[in-house]
Amino acid sequence: MGPVPEAVTTRPGYVRRFTVTERIVHWTHATAFFALLATGLVLYLPSLSVWISRRNLVKNIHIWTAVAWAVALVAVFVVGNRRALRDSWREVEALDRDDRRWLVGGKAKQGRFNAGQKVNVILTVAFAVLFAVSGFFLWLGERNTTYRLDGAVPLHDALMFASLLLLVGHLYLAVIHPSTRHALRGITRGDVREDWAKKQHSKWVNPDQ
Repeated sequence: MGPVPEAVTTRPGYVRRFTVTERIVHWTHATAFFALLATGLVLYLPSLSVWISRRNLVKNIHIWTAVAWAVALVAVFVVGNRRALRDSWREVEALDRDDRRWLVGGKAKQGRFNAGQKVNVILTVAFAVLFAVSGFFLWLGERNTTYRLDGAVPLHDALMFASLLLLVGHLYLAVIHPSTRHALRGITRGDVREDWAKKQHSKWVNPDQ
């Protein structure tokens, strides 16, 4: 498999940042996450459970949303642009010297994903796997106590709070922070302004400079 493709001009003054497949993966995960977070909070907080009053329905929505999320991601990988997804993952997991310098507050040129975005993706994937595993054993343990794991509940709850903190930071940078909120266009429309990309992700737009 070849290297990550260089930025491609989509219209004057803009460069393509994400393919349709990458954007579908992002929004599939985001939609499922919000549904799982909402139903999970209802199940976790007694006051919300009393207010909603249909705990079993909420639990079923929570479980089947998780199943639908997993099936949808597999389907996107099977029928979508697998090369783009694999290339993006290779780029995300390659934390180089510039990334490490950026993470400790130093100035360093960044690629298509900056170091913070790489860490966010890695944590999101790790949390998703742990959510799936712990959630499976919670579901299985309710049906057969032989498979009940004492650590599944606290792990699932801790992941919920950690993911909530990650979400708040992500939304702040994507929607509010002046220098980074333009990135939202990339994950909604696929392209970003070339001048913004040169300033924020110069190693991606100008890899030879």
